[in-house]
Amino acid sequence: MLYGLIDCNSFYCSCQRAFDPDLKHRPVVVLSNNDGCAIARTAEAKQLGIKMGEAWHLVRHERKLSDVRWFSSNYPLYADMSRRVYQVLLDYSPRVEPYSIDEMFLDLSGFSNTLHAHCGAMRQAVQQITKVPTCVGWGPTKTIAKLANGLAKDRPELEGLCDLTDPQTRQRFYRNVSVGEVWGVGRRLLPKLHYAGIRTIEQFVEAKPAHIRKIMAVTGLRLQAELQGESCIQISEIAEARKGMACTRSFGRPITTYEEMHEAITGFATRAAEKLRAEGLDAAHIAVFIQTNRHKRDDGWYANQFSISCEPTNDTFTICRHASRLLKQIWLKGYRYAKAGVMLNDLAPHGQQSTLFSMASAKPDHETLLAAMDGINQKFGSGTLFPLSAGIKRDWKPRQAMLSARYTTRLEEIMEAQTW
Repeated sequence: MLYGLIDCNSFYCSCQRAFDPDLKHRPVVVLSNNDGCAIARTAEAKQLGIKMGEAWHLVRHERKLSDVRWFSSNYPLYADMSRRVYQVLLDYSPRVEPYSIDEMFLDLSGFSNTLHAHCGAMRQAVQQITKVPTCVGWGPTKTIAKLANGLAKDRPELEGLCDLTDPQTRQRFYRNVSVGEVWGVGRRLLPKLHYAGIRTIEQFVEAKPAHIRKIMAVTGLRLQAELQGESCIQISEIAEARKGMACTRSFGRPITTYEEMHEAITGFATRAAEKLRAEGLDAAHIAVFIQTNRHKRDDGWYANQFSISCEPTNDTFTICRHASRLLKQIWLKGYRYAKAGVMLNDLAPHGQQSTLFSMASAKPDHETLLAAMDGINQKFGSGTLFPLSAGIKRDWKPRQAMLSARYTTRLEEIMEAQTW
């Protein structure tokens, strides 16, 4: 079995560049929700010293950054571009497992004789069709493929492709690469491994299994076996069932009235219910939280959350009603609220009876109404039709002052070409 991992380079920034040729050699940075901090940077932006998580409002006026193009997060665009990358990969691998929005595992079995050429052609096809640059790494296990991908990205001499199928090649890299580069070794575990004298991948692979188990439990043993070339983690073509989902936002300005907070919570509940129906799920546990700005304690600090269990449902109106009840329990007047959200848990397939005495989750007429709402929102864009209690003006919405067009998901924002 051979595994590959393809990773899109600076994915959010690459999506912006795909529709604007003027950005090709300019430094590009994509900001988090509410135009807060940097969450994606091109190589040119990194060279200017922009760090991951750096606050936009603190650096935007620096003279050396005058040529930087800043963008608000455009998640509908990024999600659709990820789908397009996935579609291209299906032509080059019989099995593709999305690991994140910009990373996907591949089954490369059967291509051993032409693997380098095959992965090069796949990378070129993704670039040509989606305009997103990538790096590809492969090896006999998922962990080795993940490591190979990191090497392909960090070492220009590899030209975006790294093959770690050969044990001797792996040994050469293991000797010089930090154990912190291994998939699954995070900041919490790294000091423990260093304390035990394990600093390189070679030292980790050669350590006694009992020693590794003492530090990392069974997960460490599986990781060690994977690095030795023994596959323990298989490709999964079916995503694991969700255990929970949430819709949360930081506000563009502080909310101080109950009416505006009620609008926000209703809007979040509406969006969360749409997600449930899109994935064919019901929720049996609903939670609402509100909080002030933790960085402005002088304005007063308050954070609270309340939750209830209920009959499994994906009915927008039922979830909104429960969310409104929960908000009343935690609302305190006199604070400047900066963030709120609705969280749904205890998810199960829609219509599945949870207990012997469970009642139907939605009335038949509600099912028809919800199907009509979803159809309209899918055809004309999310948020076209929604409960009036979610508000009309909603000037508390997160800041997105530098939002690009949703080129691939909104017809009215599609690119236009002109000829003379």
